[in-house]
Amino acid sequence: MSRYILVASSQDLAGATMIDHLTSEEGFGPDGLSPRYGDIALHVTKESLLTLEDLDKTYPDARAFVFLSKHRSDSGIPTLTCHCTGNFSDAPFGGNPGEIAMAWPALQKAYLKAIAKAGVPGYDVIIEATHHGPTSLAKPVLFIELGSSEKQWADRNAAKAMCRCILGVLQNVEPCKKVGVAIGGTHYPTKFNKLLLESDFGLAAVASKHSLGAIDERMLDQMIRKSSEKVTHVILDAKGLGSHKDRITKLAEKTGLEVMKV
Repeated sequence: MSRYILVASSQDLAGATMIDHLTSEEGFGPDGLSPRYGDIALHVTKESLLTLEDLDKTYPDARAFVFLSKHRSDSGIPTLTCHCTGNFSDAPFGGNPGEIAMAWPALQKAYLKAIAKAGVPGYDVIIEATHHGPTSLAKPVLFIELGSSEKQWADRNAAKAMCRCILGVLQNVEPCKKVGVAIGGTHYPTKFNKLLLESDFGLAAVASKHSLGAIDERMLDQMIRKSSEKVTHVILDAKGLGSHKDRITKLAEKTGLEVMKV
């Protein structure tokens, strides 16, 4: 049977908190299944989520993989994030160098809107730029993350909201009317976040200013191809491209897609 696969590690405190909610409150049993959610399965591992490149073998009929993960940042600001995975150049945190995972823009958009609407007290809600592994799975990958320190990883209320939002949106994922790949800005791209929350756009891969040196014609083509929905636009953070602005703009124009600046 074709299912959505929720993936969590018992060695990840935020993942463990979400596993606990799913098993105690949502009916997921030792077999990873719940009578309430027939088309969703829970896969629990002891391994790092960033290196699970073999899930296709375990779940050949999976529709998508949603990873339930902790988010860590030096700021320690309580944050609920989500993002697609991939490495624009080297691969210090799992995955393969220069490989972008398959994205599902509508799923990311739906989850972001749902968790923002949930209004978990004290938390920021934002997407992150595409980063880390796994990168080689055949089906779409989305990380949903709880952060940014140990206190939040154990927050059962936030974990409950995240689980209920993703379980809810997986019941009916509406395709996006417009889909872009996004380039420029910071790792927490507020302009692209606003676009997801307030417009018809969904986003596939998002490359921050830190990855611009790796964006060439082949990488941009891969960003466009690695989307489960047809990409219609290349979206540029006009003030977030630095010295790469002219080169990236020319690359975007060369794709033949509509180029939009924000």
